[in-house]
Amino acid sequence: MTKPKGKGAWTATVGTKGQIVIPKEARDMFGIRPGDTLIILGDEERGLAIPPKEQFDEWIRAAFGGDVQ
Repeated sequence: MTKPKGKGAWTATVGTKGQIVIPKEARDMFGIRPGDTLIILGDEERGLAIPPKEQFDEWIRAAFGGDVQ
């Protein structure tokens, strides 16, 4: 089975300090580099989401207008 271009599914293990390691393939796909800040959204019914910061910025602009710093 081949996966569609630009899509992926991975697993991560939570360490004793609550940290996870994002798999290299996922980091490469989304351009995540050491020192980057990630936004983690949570919903008790739907789970966690980690959108790219650029996408989150677009949502904030749409909701509040103007530039995001």
